[in-house]
Amino acid sequence: MLLANVLSVAIPLVVALLLGIRSKVDLGKWTLVLPHAIGAINTLTSVLLVIGLVCQRAGKIGLHRLAMTTAFALGALFLICYVTYHLSNPSTKFGGEGASKVFYYAILISHIGLSLIVLPLVLRAFLFALTQQIGRHRRIAKFAYPIWLYVSTTGVIVYLMISPYYVRN
Repeated sequence: MLLANVLSVAIPLVVALLLGIRSKVDLGKWTLVLPHAIGAINTLTSVLLVIGLVCQRAGKIGLHRLAMTTAFALGALFLICYVTYHLSNPSTKFGGEGASKVFYYAILISHIGLSLIVLPLVLRAFLFALTQQIGRHRRIAKFAYPIWLYVSTTGVIVYLMISPYYVRN
């Protein structure tokens, strides 16, 4: 549980510090594909979360475990890609106007806020599942799952809305 607590604080702090760094590290042009990889990761994560729920409801616990573990691993890959991209590239500004801008920022703000909330919940749900504390896993998953699905799905929406504004070099 200590590891879950440390990660729940450390990850958002590292990301916040990273976004505040003005001078970026030159890791090469290949990093420009990372936002597209992140969009794909979020899409696959959303699909796996739905599959995991369907499998759990159908009593196919092995498939549920596989889907959710893969979604969890994709979360780690997302974080690596996100940190690498923002370490080496400036943040992209949304170029839309009017209602699309309001919608974009409403989705983005809720996405970011809920990502901070879901991180410790998912870490705990995963830990409880790994340690066969199924009662505790179920209790926390009731809260973690819908938030995680929202965060991964809105991640796809944010990507689709901002992708026309990524620098193409």
